[in-house]
Amino acid sequence: MSIDCYLLQAMVEDPIHKILTYITMSQSPFGFLGPPKKAIKVKEASYSKLCETKNILTVNGKFPGPTLKVHKGETIIVDVYNRGNQNITIHWHGVKQPRNPWTDGPAYITQCPIKPGSQFSQKVIFSKEEGTLWWHAHNDWSRATVHGAIIVYPSPETSYPYTKPYAEVPIILGEWWKEDMMKVLGDFIASGGEPANSSAYMINGRPGDLYPCSKDDMFTMEVKSNKTYLLRLVNAGMNEIMFYGIAGHNLTVVGTDGSYSKPLTRAHVAISPGQTLDCLLLTDQTPGSYYMAARPYVTGFGVNFDNSTTVGLVRYSGAATNGPRRLPTLPDFNDTTAAQNFSFSIRSLNSKDHPCAVPLEISERILSTVSVNTRPCGPDGPAAGCAGPNGTRLAASMNNISFVAPRVDVLEAYFYRVPGVFGSGFPRAPPLEFNYTADVQPVELLVPWRGTEARLVRYGTNIEMVFQGTSLVSGIDHPMHLHGFTFFAVGWGLGNFDAARDPSNYNLMDPQQRNTIIVPRNGWAAIRFQADNPGVWFMHCHFERHMTWGMEMVFIVESGSGPTERVMPPPQDMPPC
Repeated sequence: MSIDCYLLQAMVEDPIHKILTYITMSQSPFGFLGPPKKAIKVKEASYSKLCETKNILTVNGKFPGPTLKVHKGETIIVDVYNRGNQNITIHWHGVKQPRNPWTDGPAYITQCPIKPGSQFSQKVIFSKEEGTLWWHAHNDWSRATVHGAIIVYPSPETSYPYTKPYAEVPIILGEWWKEDMMKVLGDFIASGGEPANSSAYMINGRPGDLYPCSKDDMFTMEVKSNKTYLLRLVNAGMNEIMFYGIAGHNLTVVGTDGSYSKPLTRAHVAISPGQTLDCLLLTDQTPGSYYMAARPYVTGFGVNFDNSTTVGLVRYSGAATNGPRRLPTLPDFNDTTAAQNFSFSIRSLNSKDHPCAVPLEISERILSTVSVNTRPCGPDGPAAGCAGPNGTRLAASMNNISFVAPRVDVLEAYFYRVPGVFGSGFPRAPPLEFNYTADVQPVELLVPWRGTEARLVRYGTNIEMVFQGTSLVSGIDHPMHLHGFTFFAVGWGLGNFDAARDPSNYNLMDPQQRNTIIVPRNGWAAIRFQADNPGVWFMHCHFERHMTWGMEMVFIVESGSGPTERVMPPPQDMPPC
């Protein structure tokens, strides 16, 4: 579904099907010419990959789903119709939604799920975002197939801060399981261990010809010589950071997570689940066919993963279709130096038109551990014990709290003052200070407390939050995502964060702007943001298994005193709990 940039803020009701449709306005002197843009429908569709066929959940029958196109500062309405066989929610990843947490999308945080046969009209408010974002399901593991790109163009009176590309191409990295995703999730939870590995990685929903039965199931990008293309790269994968590159070509990164960055040219990039990159590709090589490829980057010791490579094709106009193809040289799966050299090198554009307003005076500092933990297997576990260490069940936590999703969403409970749904006790620091990254950890530190805890902050508070990785069970990278805000990634480091030493090395001039940051294995990452968006906002690891285990928390930003500092009233069609 492409929503025209001249979206008329009105809707008409189809008298036959009772479906709300959008009317788009053309610049033609004849007025309304464009075809109506219908609401999106979540439904099952049959797809064949890797020699097998299965039904998957899709949007409008497409996988990946349609690309949503808007201009900076627009507000649109998207009617989500659930025609599938399971509950669904849709999250507009990276869209700040000023004062409007009601349609942010995470299940049991800002809404209850849209039940099969039901619908929900979601107002999506774009503000300062500009670049590539994405949308995806945000309940159970449905986002494996329910996702798509969002392109936020500059406002009509402005342009890109770089040469306008000849063409733009979304590149969505994903994962595919041969089994039904709900079975994968159910088996994962029942076992208490790691989930089953994916069967393949994909580029734009296609695995590429290195996998069985996939010779004709490969994304192909036709290009002309000596042109500049803008690749809008999204990692929609469930559990893996990915390296990505194109044989014989460099990529110049010019944007991250809906913000512009200083040009950074590399032979390959690293991108975590939840992140986006805007990359310029100059087609200046000898005409021919060149593989684009993506493979995982994994840091956890003993973590099972699919160590395979997905490929697509960049084919120059006029090149032979059966000519030789070169694979790009990507780093090894455990090449931490390559991943960190790229991730730590990005800088915000910080220009007159795109300033970098980093909060300098901090009024609240939070240090949060991000840990993989264990807990007892429990009576509902396998008779032989769970698949975690020593028969335990794997868990995850922030500041030793493993988040438990409530049965009523936190936002409505907060707005209507419903008691007993959540607590406000998420701490500013770990409850116990220890050597977070030691090679050996005391057993008593492994088991977290379980609860539904939020952090209440006043409107306008300048927050610095340091994520401290730990070696409990196993140190591993964590892509931490914050809803409702774009933050500044001011610092990274390895080992334990030192509050007396490390802030002196922060980048407060042009730090990259993100909504998802990679916390390095057994290291730390520091972010800053101003809490100027009232509402309930989710924070979590974007590795799906870690979120399922409980690596989550909630910020509640209280309304301010002015009329533009308060949460908007709720929609009338909020899904019931």
